[in-house]
Amino acid sequence: MIRRTGRWGAVVLAGFLVTGMLVGCADKGERPQDQAAPVALADAPNDAPADEATGEPSPSASAVESMGAAPSRSATPTPTKKPTKKPTRTATKPLAVAKPPTETQVPPAPPKPAPSSCKPSYKGTQATRAEVKAALTDAAGRTYWPSSAPDIKIPLNLLKATAWQESGWQSNIYACDGGVGLMQVMPATATWMNQRFDKSYEIDAYRDNAYLGATYLAWATKYIGDMYFESDFRLDPALCTTELNSCLLNAVIAAYNYGHGAVAQEGRPLAIPNPSYVRNVRALMSECVCLDY
Repeated sequence: MIRRTGRWGAVVLAGFLVTGMLVGCADKGERPQDQAAPVALADAPNDAPADEATGEPSPSASAVESMGAAPSRSATPTPTKKPTKKPTRTATKPLAVAKPPTETQVPPAPPKPAPSSCKPSYKGTQATRAEVKAALTDAAGRTYWPSSAPDIKIPLNLLKATAWQESGWQSNIYACDGGVGLMQVMPATATWMNQRFDKSYEIDAYRDNAYLGATYLAWATKYIGDMYFESDFRLDPALCTTELNSCLLNAVIAAYNYGHGAVAQEGRPLAIPNPSYVRNVRALMSECVCLDY
């Protein structure tokens, strides 16, 4: 999951004139609880791009078959069967009270915040912006729940914004609370996700770190979407209102930073315990300088 430490979102409203940012353990301009946290893995993410898992719709039948042959005068017309459509959810607001989660295996709780006086360290060579962009793009293109929820997709602008909020796209940064790399993944979360989904991602490899971050977002989408949104997994900003707890997107962002348990609990309303973090990431999704890299 994630940790409760603030990151880079505080500079969003300043116009994002700063191109390089340092991820300190101290939360600048945010309350201690609105702090960034690392990530977790989602359903068994395919190591192949998502478009390999799902193809384009099959071509339609020929015109004669689709329209039906003209019946003879003696023939009795056969009623045309209309294709059944998957029922869609009309409500966009979350349920007032959460349903029991369908995913019962959950990541470990986030650690306590690190001392504000602590400064992050750096190890190894930092990936270039082009390398980071490619890794995030690949991670956003994957299908993380191929069997139970293949429609779950992580928007690329959400992944870019989260990485900027967490690390400023610095792949070799190690935070005082234990967060590692681009997506500031917590080691305990990475270990749990690798075991849960039978993967072997390395937390200090920037590509794997991007996959870990994206798969945690996908895991949270499934977990919270089942509990509060009746398996409507759309991470669409258009579904959000001024109330932060009005949409799945905000809830997933909050869970990335503060852990799923602080956001979603069976029998309780959806909670957003870190509003500053959520607002920062939401702003970065449309205004971050990183979107142009």
